[in-house]
Amino acid sequence: MGIIVVSIAAVIEIVFGIYCFKTKSNQKKIRSLIHISVFIAFVVFTFLSVIQWSFRWMLLGGVLLIFAITSVISLILKREDKKKYKIRKMVGKSIAMCIVVVLAVSPELIFPQHKMPELTGKYKEIKTATYTFKDNNRIDIYSPKGENREVTVEFWYPEDDEVTSHYPLVVFSHGAYGMKTSNMSTFRELASNGYVVCSIDHPYQCLFTRDADGKITTIDKSFMDELNGANNGAYDEETEYNLERKWLNVRTGDMNFILDTIIKNVKEGNTEKVYSLIDAGKIGLIGHSLGASASAQLGRERSDVRAVVNLDDDLKGEYTGFNNGKLQINHNIYPVPILSIYSDDLKRIYEKTDPSIIPQRLISTTAPKSFEVYFAGTNHMSFTDLPLSSPILTSLLSDTAKSKIGTQKADKYYVIEKMNNLILQFFNCYLKNEGDFLPEDEY
Repeated sequence: MGIIVVSIAAVIEIVFGIYCFKTKSNQKKIRSLIHISVFIAFVVFTFLSVIQWSFRWMLLGGVLLIFAITSVISLILKREDKKKYKIRKMVGKSIAMCIVVVLAVSPELIFPQHKMPELTGKYKEIKTATYTFKDNNRIDIYSPKGENREVTVEFWYPEDDEVTSHYPLVVFSHGAYGMKTSNMSTFRELASNGYVVCSIDHPYQCLFTRDADGKITTIDKSFMDELNGANNGAYDEETEYNLERKWLNVRTGDMNFILDTIIKNVKEGNTEKVYSLIDAGKIGLIGHSLGASASAQLGRERSDVRAVVNLDDDLKGEYTGFNNGKLQINHNIYPVPILSIYSDDLKRIYEKTDPSIIPQRLISTTAPKSFEVYFAGTNHMSFTDLPLSSPILTSLLSDTAKSKIGTQKADKYYVIEKMNNLILQFFNCYLKNEGDFLPEDEY
């Protein structure tokens, strides 16, 4: 839609410029009428939902409103254009107008208006709730003032006025630079099929987080530097292992804290709507990238976790130490069902590495309820909503990580919808005891 708007603006300026050239006039009155008409058209298209009003269109709406107001004033006062027509000045004004429109439409160009995958469950109305919890037993290692760790979460759950059912709880952990909304299509799909989903913002390890009171916390610079160094091969293997352990300790600490808090609220009969819907005896975890490592680690450590989904990670938490210059890997059978979904990025690594020293591959060959699914033509970000919400950022982030393939060939809607369907089937099988889970190896 943003490209269409920019194209229309360019056509209008070109046609108007040609008309001015032929008439040898600045045509100030006609320009004012064009500004007013464009603003009216913008309002009409917004009202008809052709333009879906959001942050994407606020800047353009403000610019068009200003142009419309000044044009109305000009027409009311009947201001005449006494300036002599100059081709160079007219061309410059047209170029400037196009630049202004491009800048105003830039939020839409970066985050284009898009459709979300249709919900397949019987619950078509999904509710959300946001909470911020303080962990009084942990000091935040990233806090400049050494304060206690505060974690913000968002719940997605089905609208159920009668509260006659209790639903399994699924907790999500995003990847580095990610956010709690990174897989919203997955959360909505699960909620529509009778799940309560809790997605965690890991402060200082996510791009930014806004707590329940509106306070914004941005990503920590030291974490960014460490992560960029690891992605670019700046550290030796032992240093990288120690950094990953530090990152994971923060993640698993957040997840344990949130799970314990939710379970406590459920057992104590907290009257908040979301807690009354949760079956605390049926817990699943999903993680993307670094969040997948943390989720898989909790799958080993917590007896109340019944199933884990790993989105495109080689499960760094499975490394137990560093001895005699070599990483030590956990050879104990993985205790709960785990579904690992991976992209071309990991496939290329796996093809060049001994499977016995890759945690995910070791789990897949030893655990009785471990599943591997590969999506051809995908990259690391394909298993988030980013390809839908921002194809530009998807490409930039994939190119930044040198191990990533950088382009996504598979249809983004197909990948996300099929991934969500597999996750739903997996949790239906192992959290609800509904049917068998028999995925294909490749999609």
